[in-house]
Amino acid sequence: MAEQPQQDTSLSAVVADIATGVALALDGGRDSYALSGVLAQDDPVALAAIRVLGADVLAPYAPYADTTAGGAAGRGAPTPPTSPTSTAGTAGTAGPHADRLADEAIVRKALAAYPPGADASDVSVWSYRGLVEASRAFLPGGSASAGSPGGQDGRPAEPRAGTDWLRTDPWPKLAHRASQLGALSLPGLAPALAEGLAARTEDLARGFVRAVRRRDWLQAAGIGRWLARVPDVPDTLGLDTGLAYVLRMSAGDPRVALHTAVARRFHGRGVR
Repeated sequence: MAEQPQQDTSLSAVVADIATGVALALDGGRDSYALSGVLAQDDPVALAAIRVLGADVLAPYAPYADTTAGGAAGRGAPTPPTSPTSTAGTAGTAGPHADRLADEAIVRKALAAYPPGADASDVSVWSYRGLVEASRAFLPGGSASAGSPGGQDGRPAEPRAGTDWLRTDPWPKLAHRASQLGALSLPGLAPALAEGLAARTEDLARGFVRAVRRRDWLQAAGIGRWLARVPDVPDTLGLDTGLAYVLRMSAGDPRVALHTAVARRFHGRGVR
């Protein structure tokens, strides 16, 4: 027990390092991004950090939307993800493909090491499911295996995740859970979750305002990136200004920076 605080500190530090790397990649350096390049593949703390961040560890591999024309979220057509055999960034070398293979290996280890238990919360199950889904969509073999039954491509099966809470949770609890599942707001992931949250956009907006007023910057950023993805967000919310304010007030919190980078890069919201 005496070693637990040190372990927690180490996990927090690794989570912060990964979040910083992902945010920087989304802001312009994703061709050089490699999750495996900053983590020891057999380090249990590193594997735990991957499970904490979930699908966000693969965010630099997700397809970008063109937000340069029109300047608003989702108005441009998505660009196709880089092919697993592509050598973008270093023409004529196999570097990027090798990085993705290594990243796939470490993500699989994290999934195998920390599956949700039988009594896991809905948030834990959804987070795990999202990481499995992201690994299929964004890493080598993903497009070829997307239609395969769960587990047949060597990855774990996607566990069934409850959806009743999307309809029945009171708005503060719904907004809190949405913030915890911010990683699943990446393009193309968790369509059932996105649909359920889109039906409660007003409640998400209330949660965002509440989190800002409580100065809970991490929760506000997590809710805000969902609001960046769902349709029909009222202009009166001031989401762009709100996200920029949350980032500024968070005093450099790496996870807040990651959330706001996703909202900015994939949905054109909160642009600085």
